Amino acid sequence: MAELFNVYPLYDIEPVRAQGSYLWDVDGTRYLDLYGGHAVISVGHTHPRYVQALTDQLHKISFYSNSVRIPQQQELADKLTSLSDHPDYALFLCNSGAEANENALKLASFHNGRTQVISFRKGFHGRTAGAVAATDNPAIVAPVNYNKHVTFLPYNDADAARQAITTETCAVIVEGIQGVGGIHVASDEFLQTLRQRCDETGAVLILDGVQCGYGRSGKFFSHQFSGIQADIISMAKGMGNGFPIGGILISPKFKPSYGLLGTTFGGNHLACTAAVAVLDIMKDEGLIDNAVRVGDYFLDGIRQIGGYKELRGRGLMIGIEYDFPVDTLRKTLLFEHKQFTGVAGKNTIRLLPSLAIGINEADMFLEALEKCLKTENTAV
Repeated sequence: MAELFNVYPLYDIEPVRAQGSYLWDVDGTRYLDLYGGHAVISVGHTHPRYVQALTDQLHKISFYSNSVRIPQQQELADKLTSLSDHPDYALFLCNSGAEANENALKLASFHNGRTQVISFRKGFHGRTAGAVAATDNPAIVAPVNYNKHVTFLPYNDADAARQAITTETCAVIVEGIQGVGGIHVASDEFLQTLRQRCDETGAVLILDGVQCGYGRSGKFFSHQFSGIQADIISMAKGMGNGFPIGGILISPKFKPSYGLLGTTFGGNHLACTAAVAVLDIMKDEGLIDNAVRVGDYFLDGIRQIGGYKELRGRGLMIGIEYDFPVDTLRKTLLFEHKQFTGVAGKNTIRLLPSLAIGINEADMFLEALEKCLKTENTAV
């Protein structure tokens, strides 16, 4: 038997069916999905409108390259810029979050001719060459991934950013809420300072919304809480509800030219159909408002249970940091209570459920969490 390149630690669970906020494994066991496969499942597993849209499109045409007109791209651009309140921004489509950030950095450098990039501690922007160079994790930066042009600053340190961003700076890339880094929320002062300094120096402000965007925070993009506009916004994850798609929204200050950016699979018929279905469902079912409502319910319930070191997040992007490693807690939630959660680092449980999750599911998690923590405290 051929071997898969062994780079993922795997749980001995084989999901074969999914619906809404639930998964069923090969043995018929049901699991509550509070992680959405890294924040990818935005409108719920196998939503009927989503399935129908993709099925209908498959019967027509699934792919052709960007050398022809693909009307689904324009429909996606119209609906995305409208729902996100960026009516004058242009859309470039690709396949993943890393590729979105790669194109954002490349476009910034084309724009101002500079090379120096400002990124932030605990930031994660992807694993491709340019994106991983701006990611604060030396373990995944290979020797070929040149990163001497990147300066890492403390996250949420407005003073450090004010001093470091100069006329030598090409771009500043930042997550409005850090995902992999532990669900740290950018302060208004911090993001406003980044905007001000980029305006003063001609640097490009890139807001990485790959994980914290697409309605998860309670606004379409989490940086909108701070009242700023980004020059480029990167997206992926929940954009296609599981179908691979990414993109960048681009300010009018950038002028396109043929060949400036490119992709083979980006913006294909099926990907755009998936993304349009996601936006339609989000709008018609009020899922951004639901993220606020159920997110607040989660946060209130977690506060009542207590026992944590720090509780962070907005909407349905929640991090619960404890003063002990959470590996056992996560496994207990998974194998005893049949609930998928994520982690960030060693001490933080990460919740990234579908934006359509309900109060009943939140109650299931809160009940399980309280039981787990009582067991943990008894063991100690």
